[in-house]
Amino acid sequence: MIRQWHEPLDFHEWLKRAFSFLNIAVFIVTAIFVFSEFRFDWFESLVGTYLVTTNEFRPETGAVWETGKQTSSAHEYLNKIIDKKEDVRLNVHQASSFLDLASSVLPGEWVTLEKQQFKILYLSLEKSTALKIIEPARLLWLLKASSLDRIFCEGIPGGVKIYFIDSENRVIKQIDLKKEHILEIENSKKPVAGQLADMEGFLGRIYPAKVFFKAFFKLPADIIPDLIVNPESLLKQGGRIINIGIWNEAENGYIKLGFEFEEKGVKQVVFIKGREWAVWQLSLNLKGDEN
Repeated sequence: MIRQWHEPLDFHEWLKRAFSFLNIAVFIVTAIFVFSEFRFDWFESLVGTYLVTTNEFRPETGAVWETGKQTSSAHEYLNKIIDKKEDVRLNVHQASSFLDLASSVLPGEWVTLEKQQFKILYLSLEKSTALKIIEPARLLWLLKASSLDRIFCEGIPGGVKIYFIDSENRVIKQIDLKKEHILEIENSKKPVAGQLADMEGFLGRIYPAKVFFKAFFKLPADIIPDLIVNPESLLKQGGRIINIGIWNEAENGYIKLGFEFEEKGVKQVVFIKGREWAVWQLSLNLKGDEN
C-alpha cells in the first residue's frame, strides 16, 4: 500500500496506474464538459445570466479604474479652483484703483480685501470724489473704532460689492460699486475735449474767467476752500482758463463746476465739485456783477 505512493517500479505498473478507473472517469467527465462548452456555450450563458441577475446590485461605473479616474478629476478641478482664487487675490492686492478692483473680481467670486489696501485706494481719490464711496468719518469709525474683522469683495455683473464684516461675522457696512459709477468717479478730474457752450447742463450759467474770478474773490476767505474742493486737477492742466460754467443741478450737496481751458487753439473742460451753499453764494455775486 505504501509502495503505490512512490514512482512505479516497472512499465506494467505505470500502465496499470495510468489507466485506472479513477483516471479514466476524470478524463471522460472533463472531455464531456469541454465538448459541451464548445457545442452549447453553456458557460457563457451561465455567466451572462448571473450578471443580469446581479446587475441592479452593482454600481453603474463598476470599475476601480473609473473610481480612481473620478477622484483624479476631482483633485484637478479642486487645484484649478485654488489656483484661480489665488490669482484673484493677487490681482486684488495689486489693484491701484477701484476700477482695477472691480475688474479683478468676476461675478460670483469672493476674495478678502486687506484693510490697508482699501485705505490706500480710498486715500488716492480726491476729497469730493471719495465722498461718493463712503464718508471719511464713517470709514474712520469702521477701520479704527468698530469691531471690524475683515473686508470681503464679491463680484457682481458690472461691478463689485464690498462687505465690512465684524468679529461676530455680521455685515456692518456694505458698498455697492458699479463700473460706470467708478469710471465717473475716477475720471471726473480728467479733461474732456470740447467747450462749455456745447454742454447743455451749463447753458445760461457760463461766465468769462475775468467775471467769474472777480465775483469769486469777493467771497469771504473761509468760503473759498469749499468752493473749489480739489484744485489739483486745475493746476495740473495746461493752457489758460477762458470760461467757467456752473452746472444747473446739485448732487449730494455738491454742484459741478466746469473750467474751460484753451491751449494752442485746443479747448478742454476740467470738472470739479464745489459745495452747494458756497456755489450759491458765488452765484449771488455773479448776478450782482451782471446787474
